[in-house]
Parts: sequence; C-alpha cells; structure tokens
Amino acid sequence: MMSTIAASKQIPFEEVGFRPFHYRLGAAGCGGQFADGFELGIIGIAVAIAAGPLQLSALQMGMLGAAALVGLFVGAIVTGTIADRIGRRMIFGYDMLFAALISGLQFFATEAWHLLVLRLMLGFILGADYVASKSLVTELSPMKYRGRLLSLMAIAWAGGYTAAYLAGFAMRDTGPDAWRYMLAVGAVPALCIFVLRLAIPESPLWLVKKGRNEEARKIILQKLGPDVALPTVTATQQKGGQWAELFSTKWRKRAAVGGIFYVCQVVPYFALGTFLPKIMESLGVGDKFTGSLIYNAMLMAGAVIGMLLIDKIPRRVFLITTFFIGAGLLALLAANLFGSTGVVIVFALFALTLSAAANLEFMYPPELFPTHLRATGVGFATAVSRFGSAVSTFLLPLIVQHYGVSSALGACVVVMLIGGVVCQIWAPETGNVHLDAVGEEQDARPVLSPA
Repeated sequence: MMSTIAASKQIPFEEVGFRPFHYRLGAAGCGGQFADGFELGIIGIAVAIAAGPLQLSALQMGMLGAAALVGLFVGAIVTGTIADRIGRRMIFGYDMLFAALISGLQFFATEAWHLLVLRLMLGFILGADYVASKSLVTELSPMKYRGRLLSLMAIAWAGGYTAAYLAGFAMRDTGPDAWRYMLAVGAVPALCIFVLRLAIPESPLWLVKKGRNEEARKIILQKLGPDVALPTVTATQQKGGQWAELFSTKWRKRAAVGGIFYVCQVVPYFALGTFLPKIMESLGVGDKFTGSLIYNAMLMAGAVIGMLLIDKIPRRVFLITTFFIGAGLLALLAANLFGSTGVVIVFALFALTLSAAANLEFMYPPELFPTHLRATGVGFATAVSRFGSAVSTFLLPLIVQHYGVSSALGACVVVMLIGGVVCQIWAPETGNVHLDAVGEEQDARPVLSPA
C-alpha cells in the first residue's frame, strides 16, 4: 500500500525539474554542436587561403565548400534508422573521437582530392552527430526546459561557427600552410567533447519503447533520483525507423515540413556564409574580412536572442515570421541599393534573423515525430537540408561568376519565401507537447506552461 502511494507521488519523467545531470547533458550536447559548427565554419576562410597553394578553380572551391555537407547528408540519412534501432547513445558517445581523427588528418593533405575525401568523411560523422545528439538531448530533457536546452545547442553551434572565423582570421597571415592549421585545429574541441560524452546514458524513452524497462529505471534512478517515474511510453515490437512508416499518411506531412523548413533555412546560411568574403567584395564592401567578422558576430547574437524567445513565441509563428523577414532583407541586398556600410548593416540584420530562427532546427524536427521514429525523422530532415545546402554551396560561386551576386541573392530570396509559404500551410504547433503524445489525440491534454 505504501509503495503504491509513493509511486503515485513520483514526478512524471518529462515533468521533472532541472537536475545536476541536465547540466552535464547540456554541456555534452552543446560541446558537440560547437565542434560541428567549427568544422563547417572553418572551410570558408581556409579554402580561400588554400586556393593559391592548391591552385583551386572555382569548381574545386565549390566542391570543397560543399563536401562536408554532402557527407552530412549521407551520415544523417544512414544514422537515423540505425539510431532508432540500436539506440542513440553509442553514436553520441563516440562520433566526436572520429571527428577529431579526421580533422587532424586534414593537415597532411597535399592535393585538392585528398582534402575532398577527408571533408566528405568528416561530414558523414557530423551527420551522425546531428541525428544522435538532437534525438538524445530532446528525450533526456524536461519538457519545461527542452526549448532552452536545445537552444543552447544552437548557440553553441553558432559559437563554433563564429570561433572558426575568428581562428581563421587570426591564422590567415601565418604563412602558406595557414589553411592546414585552420582545418587541423578542429580536432581539439572534438577530442575534449568525446571525453565529456562518455558519462551520458541511453534515452529512457527509447528503452521503454523497446520494452527494456529495467535498464530505463536504473538510468533514471542513477541520473535523476528515486522520485522520478518511468516514462509512460507504450512498448512496441515494431522496428524503429521504418521508412514506410515515416512516409505513411499519418507522418508524411510532418516529414515534408521537417525537410522543407530545414532546407529553406540552411541554404542561405551555408551558401552565403561559406563564401561571405567574396560576396562582400562583389557588393562593394571595402574591408570584406571586417564585414564578415561583423556578420559572424551577429550570428552569435541572433542565437542568444532566439534562445530568449523560443519558449515565449509559438513555434509556427517563429518559423513563418523569420522566413519572411529574412527574405525581405536579402531582397534589399539583391537590389544593390546600398554602399559599403549599408551592405554590412543589412547583412548583419539578416544574420541576426536567420541565426535566431536556427534555434528551431534543433528542437522542431525532434518534436515532429514519435520516439520510435524520432531519429529517422530527424535524420531525414537533416539529410534533405544538407543536400540542399551542399548543392547551393557548390553552385553559388559559379552563379556569382557567370550571373552576378544579385542573381545568387535573388535565388536565396525565393528559397526563403518557399519556406515561409510551406510553413504557413502545413507546419503544426509542437510547443509544450509531451514526447510520448506526439501526433496522437493526447496532444490536446493539459501540459505545463513555459517558465
């Protein structure tokens, strides 16, 4: 009788308060995103400096800029189904070790194709990390703090992307091998995070969904305490991550929204960010490196602003509004109405808007899908986004070369408008929804209000 009363007083798993374990979880997730952002951000300035020593053509520069994104596409699409079948923790725990190894090997590249292969491999690892980290951190986070924890990952990613530019800026005058040091230094944060992640357990939500209740109970007891109840997830013998189910009538619209919104955000992010110094120069900015530095600083500021807003604005409103504001700012740049200072200011405002919206890339896809399909859905959305960003990053220098920078910016405007319209028509509201109720009638049940 007493045990029944004690059990009834236990806190539901998703409604637990913020515990010491969540600090470690946040650090492990954020550290990986910092490393990811650094690895993707450093290639822009590194390839610009390597162009001379490696005698890179515009085509080769585009291929190197897009290589990690192509690898990321493959890594995300493959890892999603694996993570739904074997769990998130193994991939989450060890992918940064491989990222560190590949980063270090970039130092020894002597030809463009060496670097191309290594960037493809690195992208594959980053794709695996995107899927595993977003799924695991989402499922281990309390619902009340989920938005802020995942937003911290977005800030960490922006911080890594900005740090990459600062590191490249600082090392650009160190000699003809400066690009080697820029690429190899990415091994340092990846190796540090590998050590930190070893203490993070498997997702109890995933374990319960697989019928492994005792394992889940032990993890909850060790990490959260005896006052936290086992997740109320119905076990299933269904194979996790089946593509047929993801594209079934029940889930295909959410899969489409996840992929389309994500790709429409990251196409301008990567296409413009990777070749920002050259775009600034084409628009008449005198000091293109300082202009790019301001742009990257605003990416960081936007990520912080997004974190502060994420639990105060409905997900749908945030998505739609930022798409249309971003499209408007890029349209002003495409019209080429400003001098050097004006271009930098409008680009900075665009960076602020886009980076604030990028918080949704970390929380919205995991909230669209149920536990047994979450990694597959996140993997699909990530893969689609990276395919689009890889194609756009490859094409952008060629478009600028043959048609001019205004045409390239105009194409990005169209992409953002498509994202805004699709979200207006299809995007569901996912804020304050229990993960065990995603897509079910229980979505309407009372839930906690954001703090």
